[in-house]
Amino acid sequence: MSDDIDLDDDPDEDGLYADEDQLELVGRFGASLGAIPWFSRVGARLEEREVREARGYLDALGFPDVDVARIASFADAAEAAASPDWDDPAWEAEEQLRAALTDDAVARIGAEALSVAMTHIAARAATSIDDKITRAAQLWDVEDDALLNAAKGAAIKAAHEAALVLLAGAEETHPFALKFRLFERGRWPVSVAGASFNLF
Repeated sequence: MSDDIDLDDDPDEDGLYADEDQLELVGRFGASLGAIPWFSRVGARLEEREVREARGYLDALGFPDVDVARIASFADAAEAAASPDWDDPAWEAEEQLRAALTDDAVARIGAEALSVAMTHIAARAATSIDDKITRAAQLWDVEDDALLNAAKGAAIKAAHEAALVLLAGAEETHPFALKFRLFERGRWPVSVAGASFNLF
């Protein structure tokens, strides 16, 4: 188990102990975040496996008719990353999935252990992303801090969601797991807008 995740010996209010196997798995996941080539392939030509994984994410999310669209520059990413409307269907679908995973994770390990695990993942993700987003900004000559923070925030959120998949015991085909694989490829899945999934 990761040294950053500690459990009390007392059971939670439901009389269940936190699932140490799941927390150990998340500890290893957090340790692996530093090896991810965050944002290293943004703008590059889409590979077949990336399109396949993006297609899998869309299908699992419930948007089989949305097309995968390559974004070629940070300028285009900035436009695609504009905050969605609160009634955006893809945003709503992800929020429902996040809420369901959170409920499942709480049922398995308890609210306190989940909070500690998520704090751990957020800290590990932020540390692992900082240098790599800075390197990408230098390569692309990007000085828009708001855009870079949006990219970093999206990556941290994806790590958080992937950790929820683990803690909830969800399948590897869960939409959040599939989306995280795109970040693992060095991509930034920016948004689903209209009939396009904007992939940088």
